[in-house]
Amino acid sequence: MKASRVTRVWYVYLLECADGTLYTGICLDPQQRLMAHSAGRGSRYTRTRLPVRLLASKRVGTQREALLLERYIKRCSPARKRRTFGV
Repeated sequence: MKASRVTRVWYVYLLECADGTLYTGICLDPQQRLMAHSAGRGSRYTRTRLPVRLLASKRVGTQREALLLERYIKRCSPARKRRTFGV
């Protein structure tokens, strides 16, 4: 019998940086990822734009779905990014 795979739930999240720019990413735990960004360990982009705040996150499902949605959102205007997340 095959071992069952644990299904992990992925999230797409939207951060607002201190300079007003937006950052989109994917993760398994949005709060933990926010702490990493805030500590300067999240990404090169946010590291120089601290502090950051979590505007919203969307539960997506699979990592593939999260990556596809992240790619779509990153190509959107800031206003459209906010609308996508409802903020």
